[in-house]
Amino acid sequence: MTAVTERSAVRRLRHAPEERPMIVIWEVTRACALVCLHCRADAQHRRNPHELTTEQGRALLDDIAAFGKPYPIVVLTGGDPFERPDLADLVRYGTSVGLHVALSPSVTPRLTREVLTELHDAGAGALSLSLDGARADTHDAFRGVPGVFDATLQAAAEVRDVGFRLQINSTVTRANVHELPELLRMVIDLGASLWSVFFLVPTGRGELLQPLEPEQVEDVLNWLHDVSDLVAIKTTEAPHYRRVAIQRARASVQGTPSEAPAVGELHQQLTAAVAELRAQRHTARRRPRPPIEVNSGRGFAFIDHLGEVYPSGFLPHQCGNVKDAGFRELYRTSPLLRSLRDPAQFHGKCGVCEFRDVCGGSRSHAYAVTGDLLASDPTCVYVPPSQPPGAAPQG
Repeated sequence: MTAVTERSAVRRLRHAPEERPMIVIWEVTRACALVCLHCRADAQHRRNPHELTTEQGRALLDDIAAFGKPYPIVVLTGGDPFERPDLADLVRYGTSVGLHVALSPSVTPRLTREVLTELHDAGAGALSLSLDGARADTHDAFRGVPGVFDATLQAAAEVRDVGFRLQINSTVTRANVHELPELLRMVIDLGASLWSVFFLVPTGRGELLQPLEPEQVEDVLNWLHDVSDLVAIKTTEAPHYRRVAIQRARASVQGTPSEAPAVGELHQQLTAAVAELRAQRHTARRRPRPPIEVNSGRGFAFIDHLGEVYPSGFLPHQCGNVKDAGFRELYRTSPLLRSLRDPAQFHGKCGVCEFRDVCGGSRSHAYAVTGDLLASDPTCVYVPPSQPPGAAPQG
């Protein structure tokens, strides 16, 4: 029963993650008109002359397509990808070789209906926008530019009207965590097909903000699981959401509430704040979308504007450059990526956790806090039964 429960609670990859990624993020440029507080990158208002050219970009897309079916999903991000004048050409080329291409732009004057229509006609199917607060003052403070909140709401309507699948990305910190219930209502009202909640990694300009305490992370993850019947949920840099999903499924199937993870005051507050929304949408519930077992370097990779390959955009360890070696070669043979695919090498409780193969912890959080790529995830409160008796919890 446990194996069946785990398979239904978490989606497993249908291919070997060491052979091909499921998602490739390509930062096509680092130029951006915004100055987001939580961004991993330094603000650059002009494109770097050494970023991948159109021809190099096409070669990269060819290389990614050469993984074969099932083709990886390619997300063109930045900076602001709309800063590249050849963006539609790259989208058109990527879809012509069989790739599913998505976009993750900033909300600036470059995001117009005309450009959105051109990109949709070129073959892009999904587009994500960021909402980091349920109020203008919260979101605009995140983005560093006044008026972006209202512009984002207008852009979301345009994105859907043009025909894109809309994803909303939200970064959660101690400062905005209590706005999550109202953000949930907004995500639903905007017609988003997916809400991606990002758990702040203290790196880049994100060091200026306050990430959640581990107990708060646990409460938020459980609350997100609760509301996943209202909108599809994805977590970023919180792979232990998969551990929570399995624990909750076990408790439900076996009828033993003690199997469920413990929750605290923040969970109670968030739950109370959505009681009215749940009552209003009683007949509009959906089957929860199980999280998928993808992690940094394991089914996921990041390519920056210069062609450098990383396990993720929040893990600043280079694996090589696509201009010197093909992306497929780097993804399959990089010693760093290979080490991240072997949870038995992880240190502390992550290395002995029974959920290590399906979770593995946030490698970015581990590195940002400890300086050790393979350390235990310090944002996870779970203590595995196999941790040595008397040992202090690690991470």
